[in-house]
Amino acid sequence: MKVTVAKSAGFCFGVKRAVDLVYRQTKTEGPLYTFGPIIHNEEVVKDLEKKGVQVIASLDQLPELEKGRVIIRSHGVARSVQDQLEASGFEVLDATCPFVKKIHRIVAEHSAAGDHIIIIGNPTHPEVEGICGWCDPDHTTVIENEQDARDFSLAEKKNICVVSQTTYNNNKFKNLVEIIKNKGYYINICILNTICNATDERQTEARSLAKESEAMIVIGGSHSSNTQKLFEICKDECKNTYYIQTLEDLDLTQLRGLDDVGITAGASTPNNIIEEVQKYVRNEL
Repeated sequence: MKVTVAKSAGFCFGVKRAVDLVYRQTKTEGPLYTFGPIIHNEEVVKDLEKKGVQVIASLDQLPELEKGRVIIRSHGVARSVQDQLEASGFEVLDATCPFVKKIHRIVAEHSAAGDHIIIIGNPTHPEVEGICGWCDPDHTTVIENEQDARDFSLAEKKNICVVSQTTYNNNKFKNLVEIIKNKGYYINICILNTICNATDERQTEARSLAKESEAMIVIGGSHSSNTQKLFEICKDECKNTYYIQTLEDLDLTQLRGLDDVGITAGASTPNNIIEEVQKYVRNEL
């Protein structure tokens, strides 16, 4: 069997930077926390918990915790959350992905100028929730799909700034932007495709690999937005596409009799899990 692993599979720059920071901090003394899971990968979070890293789910927990260091996860947080963390007596280390921080600066600047902000992405994803927290909530709209784009309207025309969740599907972003542009609810419109290059590269390579493969294995956390989008892309091109978190989820009976299998993984998937799946498929089939 031919097994091909996408070159872009696995940790992106922002995720690696965040995870490395936490692991470095585990070597120092004192309580260590992350505000939310550092990344959307259950295996990494479990490993960090074994090393003493505690996950803070909400600001309400802060008064009950022993003072120490708290790390803002790669997805980033709202300005108000960051301010509260810094005022709480904890030492705050910011592991927000630099590409997400750039979006924070963009929307903060345009919001301060009176623009209406449109964020294309999943409204319940922590990255999008964080971005919303850097602009005026009364003049911010999150658009996730075509229906949201068609329903969008403003009481009066004004300048609009459009950004994207860094892990959003690039083709879908372009489609939604066209719908928004055609509605004409603006004086001027500033469109900034803030999907990170690593996401675009990973999606493009996954689509190409899926077209050439009899089956695709997509590896990533169950809550990982970018992995879910990889699965959707691969499934569109290859009906035999399977989403797994670890090797334990892999059912080899689905791959028997095939000659060509492709493997890709989300930005929060460690290399050791990808290598484990790759070796197992090669050896067993």
